[in-house]
Amino acid sequence: MVALTFPDGARREYPSGTTGLDVAKGISPSLAKRTVAMALDGALTDLSDPIDRDAKIEFISREDPRALELIRHDAAHVLAEAVQNLWPGTQVTIGPVIENGFYYDFARNQPFTLEDLPVIEKKMREIIARDKPFTKEAWSREQAKKTFRDMGEAFKVELIDAIPADQQIKVYKQGDWFDLCRGPHMTSVGKVGNAFKLMKVAGAYWRGDSRNPMLTRIYGTAFAKQEELDGYLKQIEEAEKRDHRRVGREMDLFHFQEEAPGSVFWHAKGWTLFQALENYIRRQQTAAGYVEVNSPQLMDKTLWELTGHIPTYSDMIFLTQKREEDERVYAVKPMNCPGHIQIFKNGLRSYRELPVKIAEFGKVHRFEPSGALHGLMRVRAFTQDDAHVFISEGQIAEESLKMNDLILSIYEDFGFSDVRIKFSDRPDKRIGEDAVWDKAEAALMAALKASGRPWTLNKGEGAFYGPKLEYVLRDAIGRDWQCGTVQVDLNLPGRLGAFYIDEHSNKVTPVMLHRAMFGSLERFTGILIEHYAGHLPLWLSPVQAVVATITSDADEFARGAIEAARKLGLRVEADLRNEKINYKVREHSLAKVPALLVVGKKEAAERTVSIRRLGKEDQQVLPLDAALKALAEEAVPPDVKRAKTA
Repeated sequence: MVALTFPDGARREYPSGTTGLDVAKGISPSLAKRTVAMALDGALTDLSDPIDRDAKIEFISREDPRALELIRHDAAHVLAEAVQNLWPGTQVTIGPVIENGFYYDFARNQPFTLEDLPVIEKKMREIIARDKPFTKEAWSREQAKKTFRDMGEAFKVELIDAIPADQQIKVYKQGDWFDLCRGPHMTSVGKVGNAFKLMKVAGAYWRGDSRNPMLTRIYGTAFAKQEELDGYLKQIEEAEKRDHRRVGREMDLFHFQEEAPGSVFWHAKGWTLFQALENYIRRQQTAAGYVEVNSPQLMDKTLWELTGHIPTYSDMIFLTQKREEDERVYAVKPMNCPGHIQIFKNGLRSYRELPVKIAEFGKVHRFEPSGALHGLMRVRAFTQDDAHVFISEGQIAEESLKMNDLILSIYEDFGFSDVRIKFSDRPDKRIGEDAVWDKAEAALMAALKASGRPWTLNKGEGAFYGPKLEYVLRDAIGRDWQCGTVQVDLNLPGRLGAFYIDEHSNKVTPVMLHRAMFGSLERFTGILIEHYAGHLPLWLSPVQAVVATITSDADEFARGAIEAARKLGLRVEADLRNEKINYKVREHSLAKVPALLVVGKKEAAERTVSIRRLGKEDQQVLPLDAALKALAEEAVPPDVKRAKTA
């Protein structure tokens, strides 16, 4: 017998081997009908699986948020069946669920195109309408390889060879069509529903290796309800309009080129925005007691071996090649923490100095595959607003809470009021003893609970040296972005020999808190551009105003207005070209200039300006001095404004 505990706490016994479907039918036929899968001790599994142990059981309906991954997984199988029905001889490879959807890779002499997608969608709907059940079979390795080999599915044979010997070979059937799969799946193909769409096609090398054959990847998405799909498609449409790469070109902020993949060429206006962000963080952390330092870009490879970075993440670190005159190998800095430990170690430290707060706008380099690079969002060279705070164990909760409060206040200043916190505990790949991790996780959790903020568990996603809090921002169109982190590290300082002298004259290894608020300044810039669709707040705008003339009669007045504006600290440009004013308005609107001060002969005579604000049709005529004063007050950064009124 097995004992099953239900969500309401009820506990019942069943014969061992009873399936989830049997249990559901025994409770209610309607429950069995609306259930698509079950969760045993929180893990999703097929409803038809036999239960051979005591467990907590939950029945998963199609509307359950946990079923979304199953809907998308099943949709990938339907996609593969549709393609093979339409184009016999096409080989199927892998079809995983990904963020916001799924994809499937196909091997075919002629790659698929966007024109093929509507045809495939039509066939998918026919397959879904037939509503064949998903059935699972366990095959021997020899049977599976022979079957797929006879079908001409060479990639499937290779996948079977890669499955560890101690793992079962599982095949899922949907009518006559079947696929190698770990599962789980819903009860039948019809449960996928019609709220799906194929999105795009792309090339992809088999197993991501350029030495392997090129496949065609078809991307799709699926939701439980049509309105959810419609909302997602609308979000995608809006995201395309806001794409920071397009807006960045319109605003003349930056560019990329092949000679420096994953590295940003900042233009003057983009660098002005970058510096505004950097200066904002500098003011905030200086007020919080941080001192700013700078650590080397190149350090000996052995340092990164001691920390565990190279053994754990060697594939992301750029290393120099040996030269005859210098046999040492150096690593290009992928992060700032080892350098900050060296600065902490340089000189004898007392417990009275703690906390020691070290900050750096550190330029770091990490290898990202070329296919993963994406504008400012995914680069190989970026700047971290990084800091490391050296403390005693007794200060972990207090200092972590201070970091938490500072980070949340910063996001408010940039218009992000919807912020989620994730608690990420120990990963499988890590350094340090479990007892040390227990201590670090308990202290960070105490700070999180003291904050009173809601949070969710991000299981197994901590850094390899310690647990962390991750701060996820929701932008104007509902997308989530993970930015800041607070990490508790009881491992790296000891590995690099850092210590302080306690009140009993003993050497004690400090705890190190890692802290980033924007995370990557490049990525945060991209997020800001897309959040505001380029309509940045005045204090952040690279060009805060343009003085544009209607006729040359106003040129002298315009030059005087610009000089007065710059004396007030405003970033202002002139447009004295011999062009129609409507042309100038369109051009500066495209460049997302927040304020356009239009002057003509009449305005010059009356010392007024006609103000046009970005995104608004109406104009306001004000005396020049009043207009500039209002703009200057609006352009004061929010933290400076608070300091003035405090």
